[in-house]
Amino acid sequence: MNFEGFIYPNEAEIYWSVLIAVYPYITGLVAGAFIVASLLRVFNVAKLRPVYRLSLLTALAFLLTAPLPLVAHLGHPERAFEIMFTPHSSSAMAGFGFIYAWYLLVVLLLEIYYDYRKDIVSWASRVSQSVIKGFIYRILTLGDRDVSEEAVESDEKVVYWITVIGLPSAAFLHGYVGFIFGSVKANPWWSSPLTPIIFLFSAMVSGIALVMMIYVFGSKLRGKKPDAACVDTLASYLLYSYILDLSLEFVELTHIFYAAEEGTELIARLIVDKLFLTFVGIQMVAGALIPILLIVLTKLFKPKMQTAIFTLASILTLIGVFAMRWNVVIGGQILSKTLRGFSSYSMPVFGAESLTLALGILALPFVILYILSWLLPPWEAES
Repeated sequence: MNFEGFIYPNEAEIYWSVLIAVYPYITGLVAGAFIVASLLRVFNVAKLRPVYRLSLLTALAFLLTAPLPLVAHLGHPERAFEIMFTPHSSSAMAGFGFIYAWYLLVVLLLEIYYDYRKDIVSWASRVSQSVIKGFIYRILTLGDRDVSEEAVESDEKVVYWITVIGLPSAAFLHGYVGFIFGSVKANPWWSSPLTPIIFLFSAMVSGIALVMMIYVFGSKLRGKKPDAACVDTLASYLLYSYILDLSLEFVELTHIFYAAEEGTELIARLIVDKLFLTFVGIQMVAGALIPILLIVLTKLFKPKMQTAIFTLASILTLIGVFAMRWNVVIGGQILSKTLRGFSSYSMPVFGAESLTLALGILALPFVILYILSWLLPPWEAES
């Protein structure tokens, strides 16, 4: 390992590895995907109807894998539940377990159940489907097969209010991650009251981009043409949220350098010397400015390949947001606590804290989403 300047001996090893960067990335995708669903259910953005159910299933698939980076990072993963069994009121990390359980059980699962309930009852009575599906659907009815007009109307009301409750819940789910970093006063790269808000807006950005990418590729795999108006609307919201996100990041950096507090010079060196590729090259240029330009120019000139260009912008956005998580988690740790030097981080390809494991965890939600889509087709609303 390479070191510069003066560092303490306990800084020779970076303890929060790539897995800790993956964790806020996944929770951000969950919150962002749920916000996409709320645009239809709460704000009546009708053009997003083709991706409403897909957004819910995407949020569920990624939420189910959200704790895995943390559990894999633990030296004793069997102790993971101790943080919930013996919580402390001052621990923001202990709060995650309760926020996670609330969001999974009360928000996502209930909304998906009530939104699909009428269809599940219909599917449970079909003779033509497989035995396995029929058995699962009969269980999922929970004994309630009332699909009268009054019952369906009641379901719609329940889904609406769950979505309303789910919006602040989504903000808590991901905003608290930014709160953990922003409350570390001893680290000038992390300590900022804007950090939770930036995390939340970047979650919106990544969630919209993820839903757009999955919708386009999912439509192609099914031999269907993506709804152009839906993709265009997603691109518009991606653009708006990205402008807000970048504005907040610009304000934060401006405040850091204008205040010129202790550690400011080291932060400048951190950006230029240590994080130039990941911060300037990937996060800001390839992952932010280029997607914004692609969306703006496409909306202005309306080329024939609009959907393809918007999809490319969404992929670059996902890469850029992950780079942001990397720069926060890893960048903040390579800063010396003495503010007089740097440590270094080298990510192994294989092993417990490796690139391979991180990629495996990131790939798992897509497998879960495939299974969920097989059981609860999100495209049903289109037919």
